[in-house]
Amino acid sequence: MPDIPLPHNHGQTIEQELRHMPSVENFQAVADVFKQLGDGSRIRIFWLLCHCEECVINLSAMVNMSSPAVSHHLKQLKTTGLIVNRREGKEVYYTASTTEQAQLLHHMIEHMVEITCPSEKNKKEGWNESK
Repeated sequence: MPDIPLPHNHGQTIEQELRHMPSVENFQAVADVFKQLGDGSRIRIFWLLCHCEECVINLSAMVNMSSPAVSHHLKQLKTTGLIVNRREGKEVYYTASTTEQAQLLHHMIEHMVEITCPSEKNKKEGWNESK
């Protein structure tokens, strides 16, 4: 970002940070991911998919919602890259993306609601992943 003359000098040295400020598009991408946090049901579905791979029918039963409602949330999560899917025959399975953003969101959710991630709990208890 080019040097921007500020109208008022308050003695701060923000110019260096302004040179490295991400673009508006970068901030919009963050906002799009954060929009996913605006719905508790969507967060629950995402959290479940951080721990398993499931189809719409099973997810619907897990969260006690209709299949169309779950499908709507899955579409939203997929659009922002937080989840991925694969097809096996006629069945489509969903799981959390392995991106850094998805993993950070997963851990943030667990931290916010003080949930211990099952895989982290196993590590703390000395479980070996091969068990």
